[in-house]
Amino acid sequence: MNAVNHQFKLAARPVGMLKPSDWSYGEEPVGEPGDGEVLVKILYVSLDPAMRGWVNDARSYIPPVGIGEVMRALAAGEVIASNHPEISVGDHVTGLLGVQEYAVAHGAALLKVDTSLVALPVYLSTLGMPGMTAYFGLLDIGRPKEGDMVVVSGAAGAVGGVVGQIAKIKGATVIGIAGGPDKCRYVVEELGFDAAIDYKAHDLDVALGEHCSKGIDVYFDNVGGEILDAALARLSRYARVIICGAISQYNATGALSGPSNYLSLLVNHASMTGFVVTDYGDRYAEGATEMGAWLASGKLKSREHIVEGLETFPDTLQQLFSGENTGKLVLKLAGD
Repeated sequence: MNAVNHQFKLAARPVGMLKPSDWSYGEEPVGEPGDGEVLVKILYVSLDPAMRGWVNDARSYIPPVGIGEVMRALAAGEVIASNHPEISVGDHVTGLLGVQEYAVAHGAALLKVDTSLVALPVYLSTLGMPGMTAYFGLLDIGRPKEGDMVVVSGAAGAVGGVVGQIAKIKGATVIGIAGGPDKCRYVVEELGFDAAIDYKAHDLDVALGEHCSKGIDVYFDNVGGEILDAALARLSRYARVIICGAISQYNATGALSGPSNYLSLLVNHASMTGFVVTDYGDRYAEGATEMGAWLASGKLKSREHIVEGLETFPDTLQQLFSGENTGKLVLKLAGD
């Protein structure tokens, strides 16, 4: 086809906060799919904190994006050409398609989704990687029981908001930690958390002591740093701490700030476990089925913060680290 594909590529390894000069914006002809491949017109691009780690030249769970390569990103779109027997033109799919308007990908690397059930962006949100992260991290590692005290940091974000809702479904008391009164109001009034702590306005140690006087049974951490330390100081016996992310540390230019209260794990016979959601890839259908039912019944809410325009990518991505977004941050491309 004769269409032009606009895309963002990594131009330099970021140091500290991301800068516009870390990216190059260009165009190239749209590729043609080979055997087993499909051509996808991308409609939505998922913006996730993990993207900051993907551009570091450091050992991780996935190789770093190379200089000059299209920026890695989960995305959703419509198939406009197919050489794969199980994927047809007109199907909607998700996958690691990158920050661009069109992508050629092997059909085996894509997931077909049904937009008659939920809107396409939800498959990048609650029924996508953030939702699966919340579901398996909380239920497999946190194992909340009825009556447990569950605390979630980054509670107004894509993962934290789902974690708190699932914990409530399981009968736990849920306290969210978020930044600012609007976000705290959102997690309580819209998502159904029992309470929220504004870490920007309150002393965390005091607030956690007031809300969790008998200790924290499950702590789901998305931010690291001082908030993780405050939670560790309040653990109950046999508490479970889930390390999902550490967004407060991602733009650090010096040594990372590790937990100084880690001996609380020893004293309380507690555990702290890190995980990556791709470890549960063969069980995604399980999570999607249960969360899909919760969405349909109204027990679970999904919120997408959608910003329009591929060209806004550098500025929009920054919202994750400045705390401007609420819910799942998604970039909408023209044509949907």
